[in-house]
Amino acid sequence: MTSDSPSPEVANPAEPRKSRAGRDLPAAIGVGVSLALLVVLSLVLVKAAFVLVVAVALTIGLWELSRAMRTVGIEIPLLPVAGGGVIMLVGGYLGGMETAAVAMALTVIGTLIWRLGDGADGFVRDSTAGVFCLSYLYLMGVFVSLMLIEDDGPWRVVAFIVATVTSDIGGYAAGVLFGRHPMAPTISPKKSWEGVGGSLVAGIAASIVMVVFALDGPWWAGVALGVAGVVFATLGDLSESLIKRDLGIKDMGNLLPGHGGLMDRLDSLIAVAPIAWLVLYALVPVT
Repeated sequence: MTSDSPSPEVANPAEPRKSRAGRDLPAAIGVGVSLALLVVLSLVLVKAAFVLVVAVALTIGLWELSRAMRTVGIEIPLLPVAGGGVIMLVGGYLGGMETAAVAMALTVIGTLIWRLGDGADGFVRDSTAGVFCLSYLYLMGVFVSLMLIEDDGPWRVVAFIVATVTSDIGGYAAGVLFGRHPMAPTISPKKSWEGVGGSLVAGIAASIVMVVFALDGPWWAGVALGVAGVVFATLGDLSESLIKRDLGIKDMGNLLPGHGGLMDRLDSLIAVAPIAWLVLYALVPVT
């Protein structure tokens, strides 16, 4: 051990134990299990209730984003974006993409009108940020509603979540154990190519199991879902890392012990949702 290596004898026992990747692992696992139970219960009991779960999660994410953007002088028109976004989610579930598209168009107009009251200074900046959040959060969430409305909708949603979460877990484990070659050191220093390999192995394996046994689809559709999930989950994670770097923050919040803010967990899911819907819609017939 070198002289500047951390010594276990001087560690503070009152501090949470963190893994090599910087997480409080027991807390992270506990939060993850709790969130999984919430998802499963809402899907099993009344599948429409999951739309409410998505709406609450995305609205909390919007609140976290608005707080982060406020640190650099950006004021998101919260009320029209949140209200219109929830209407988009419900509209997508009840009336499909056409209803969601109309709701989004009206929300964009409503956001511009709402911002008029604060004058010209920062109008473009704030309005653009509001439309960005509407698209980044609620438009992506609409594709969850579209998966859910199918007869086998709950299983499609579970397959999409499993593909994304196992990609994250596989990447985390492989990165901690074998990570040596940074993937994007200027964006996310802890993300490695070895981690991406772990994401592919875990994501593809889990997606094949879900597609074959839960959705009665072909194994190669599971491969497609797994690969798409890994690629877009990675891009979503990198994109949020850039947002945080641009805003000069480490985490979007501290709502979830061991994870950070809720947006720090939603970043991969919201990026994977559209491609997961497309893969399942095109390759896996409704059962």
